[in-house]
Amino acid sequence: MSPEAHSAPRSLAEALRARDDASLAALLRSRPDLITPVPTDLTQLATRAGTRASVLRALERLDRFALQTAEALAVAPDPASYDTLLGLMAGDAGDETVARALPRAVATLREQALVWGDDERLRLVRTARELLAPSPQHPSPTGLGPTVQEATSGMSPGRIQEIVTTAGLPSTHDSVTAVAALTGLFTHRRKMAKLLAGAPEAAREVLSRLVWGPPYGQVTADPAAHLRWLLDRGLLLPTAPGTVVLPREVALHLREGRAHRAPEPLPPAVAPAATHSPQVVDATAAGQAYTALATVEELLKDWDEGGPAVLRAGGLSVRDLKRTAVALDVSEPVAAFWAELAYAAGLIASDGEADERYAATPAYDEWLELPPAERWARLARAWLAATRTPGLVGGRDAKDRTLSALGPGLDRSAAPEVRHRVLSLLAALPQGAAPDAESVLARLRWERPLRGAQRDGARDDDLRSRLARWTLSEAELLGVTGRGALSSQGRALLGAPAAPGAPATPGADSAEPTGPGDKLPVHHHRAPERLAPLSPAEQGVAAAAAARLLAPLLPEPLDHVLLQADLTAVAPGPLRRPLADMLGVLADVESKGGATVYRFTPASVRRALDAGRTAADLHAFLAEHSRTPVPQPLAYLIDDVARRHGHLRVGAASAYVRCDDDALLNEILADKRAAALRLRRLAPTVLAAPADPATLLEGLRAMGYAPAAESAEGDVLITRAHAHRTPPRTAPEPVPDGPPPPDATLLTAAIRAIRAGDLAATTPRKPVGEPLAGGELPRTSAAETLATMQAAVLTGDSVWIGYVNAEGAASQRVIAPIRVEGGFVTAYDHTADEVRTFPLHRITGVAELADD
Repeated sequence: MSPEAHSAPRSLAEALRARDDASLAALLRSRPDLITPVPTDLTQLATRAGTRASVLRALERLDRFALQTAEALAVAPDPASYDTLLGLMAGDAGDETVARALPRAVATLREQALVWGDDERLRLVRTARELLAPSPQHPSPTGLGPTVQEATSGMSPGRIQEIVTTAGLPSTHDSVTAVAALTGLFTHRRKMAKLLAGAPEAAREVLSRLVWGPPYGQVTADPAAHLRWLLDRGLLLPTAPGTVVLPREVALHLREGRAHRAPEPLPPAVAPAATHSPQVVDATAAGQAYTALATVEELLKDWDEGGPAVLRAGGLSVRDLKRTAVALDVSEPVAAFWAELAYAAGLIASDGEADERYAATPAYDEWLELPPAERWARLARAWLAATRTPGLVGGRDAKDRTLSALGPGLDRSAAPEVRHRVLSLLAALPQGAAPDAESVLARLRWERPLRGAQRDGARDDDLRSRLARWTLSEAELLGVTGRGALSSQGRALLGAPAAPGAPATPGADSAEPTGPGDKLPVHHHRAPERLAPLSPAEQGVAAAAAARLLAPLLPEPLDHVLLQADLTAVAPGPLRRPLADMLGVLADVESKGGATVYRFTPASVRRALDAGRTAADLHAFLAEHSRTPVPQPLAYLIDDVARRHGHLRVGAASAYVRCDDDALLNEILADKRAAALRLRRLAPTVLAAPADPATLLEGLRAMGYAPAAESAEGDVLITRAHAHRTPPRTAPEPVPDGPPPPDATLLTAAIRAIRAGDLAATTPRKPVGEPLAGGELPRTSAAETLATMQAAVLTGDSVWIGYVNAEGAASQRVIAPIRVEGGFVTAYDHTADEVRTFPLHRITGVAELADD
């Protein structure tokens, strides 16, 4: 036997044991579920890597060609040589593109411990073979059926001999050699071609229909002559009454050796649909970013005094979502997106009261104080990391319940990865290029194909495709993209370098590190289309860089408006916050767009007076902030409302109305609209009502009067809008898509622990005492354990112990005892690579290491 044969691994554990630390780190990084918790040794790591759940997870993360390679190995002999695999992938004629791409695919499968062994003996992990191999219940994506040996396993020896003889082969003395002879015939290209040359035309037609799968067909009890010709020669084999199958070897001959009809060694390119000037893209995206900020502010302002009620099952009702959409002047799906974005950013939450409602959080007030670009960066960062999926709103869950905005059931753990990948594909295009959406979807399907899905036709109903479509539309709404192309601030948000030859973006010079510890997370060593997700620290730096790029592109807030004679004011752009807040109280928004139109009404002026402003304050405010003179109709409106404001006084009786003008009270009593208030006169200047003061105030205002509330002492109460806030709330945590990828520190510690545990498990040792069942841990008496430890201290030798910790978990360790006293042994623990103290009563037994 050759030295190479001696060194070939006999199991996955041995193959892992031969890897270096860098290779093990790559495995644990690509399959983080293997490190949760850290395996005790490499045997346990190999066992965990072969479990069904872990293998399924690994297969789902393979690209199309790597998965096709695994599928080919599942229908190849076990083990298979690299040349055999190449023949299955490239066919008899050979395909240079497939041949060049195959080493990468095999390396990927090896790295992820789905394939082990050298190039002469490639083995697919048993669980992966079970998942991918053909069976009647689970057809192979290759379209191949069972082998001749598998299909004839239940066939009578006499029938097998008949098939062999009819196929032109000599009869054999047993079924095993007969099946082997038939298999040899079907795998011999020249002999097989000669056999098929004599087939009837109808028989060849049947084979052509079955060759690419599914390989099963139906026959009657008395099949036609052409079917009988195929059955007699084993080109079709019965699997059940009335069912026949095309053997794998026959199909491979007809396919010219190819396991797949259309191997896809190369990813489909993302094609640009249009190209725009980078300046146009950035300006458009900045406009969308400004609109996004205005929309979120408007949403939160609408819910400032307490928003919609929370449904018993959680979330917004359909009616409340419609009202929100009308208030924001957007469609309901878009309204759901803005509500979910504010929720993901921690700006809104439920207040937790008995009558639970949605409201702004204290974080919203802090957010309002930030510069506009930083506010946008916070929204964009929350969107990029959120697992909440607004596109699902209105759909149905597994229990056929409607999914509501802000409700449960909207988390999809794949959403952040898909968003990041879609934007990374956009970043790989030239600056200003907008992608063709279908080419993006095709690329994503190649990178993460659906197992069992159609290979020759894209499925548009899978979740990743829908997430990708939603990403493209949401990125445009948010201003990450402009006209479909990734903006400069979008690139910075990803940590992507600027596209080659991209013109300088205004403000780009300011996007430099601001301190000695700040570094822009631009991975220059990676291709732009392979950007890795950023760590939380890098995300913060990237968001700050994106904000610095966006800031010069946003319009400067204005400190003035244009008053017009028709009781309106025009804001030609965004207003500074104090001006916008005051104008929002004094007037109603009539229209929005590039310029916002406000309208002054008696009700809006009274609202400002109720908030504590006097007529003189309002005149001064308008004169200060208007570029045009205050129109006379507006001045008259303010004076007229102020003159009547507070003329009537409302207090608690349950409620009363008092007024020095008894004629005015007579007018109120005579008004039919006051009947519902059930007013009665207590004195010439006082009316009483059983309603509460707030109801009485609203009723009189609805009749056209301008009453003012007063305290028990008779002073006028100044009522300001009450901003309802929730208790401090944290933003919802994204739902992880499995265990998070381990960082470098965890990987180093885990590999060291696995290596040490493997050393303890595989080190030769002398038997001492009675071993446990299975021979895993030694069992020695307390006296034997103490004597062996004391002897090891004197000789400086290492020993192997079984140890049970305080939680009852058993482990095996190699230690070098240093001191034994007081019922404890102090030793250097090779497994943990540190000096530790072990209670002697927790040591199950001890064994000396073998001399070799």
